[in-house]
Amino acid sequence: MLNALSQSAQRLMAMNDEVWARHANPVSGWSRVSILPLFAIAVWSRVWIDWWALVPVGAVLIWTWLNPRLFSSPASTDNWMSQGVLGEHVWLSRGKECVLAHHGPVIRNLTISTAAGVVMLLIGLVVLNVALTTTGLAVAMLSKLWILDRMVWVYSEVDDGEGLASLE
Repeated sequence: MLNALSQSAQRLMAMNDEVWARHANPVSGWSRVSILPLFAIAVWSRVWIDWWALVPVGAVLIWTWLNPRLFSSPASTDNWMSQGVLGEHVWLSRGKECVLAHHGPVIRNLTISTAAGVVMLLIGLVVLNVALTTTGLAVAMLSKLWILDRMVWVYSEVDDGEGLASLE
């Protein structure tokens, strides 16, 4: 079920091989780390700017979609972020293969943790509770970064030494 949600998100984001290759640029990957905090600030801004908060919320949603498309493919994938992004692509396309199956339980638990953090974050934003919002944000972001670290491992297990070519 969780993998189906991830694949649905991938389809919604229209992530084809070219977009994944561009997203492997570490500038793209690291700048996406800003999305949840920016979203939280944008939603919270309704306190200060009322319905105008829809403008920054919309900007964050546009940034989420545009980000993987804005950067060129990296010259090298010899860095943690690029390998994490490529590992995520590998996992979403080949995660059910036996050679990768041992990652499943950890990735599933971390995905549940990320989702729980997002739920806490959203509830905190609805009720304007700083503690719940920041706790949810921390749990979601730390869990997602841990998943990304696991994706580096996934990538290292399937990389044939040719970086992006190994996904074709």
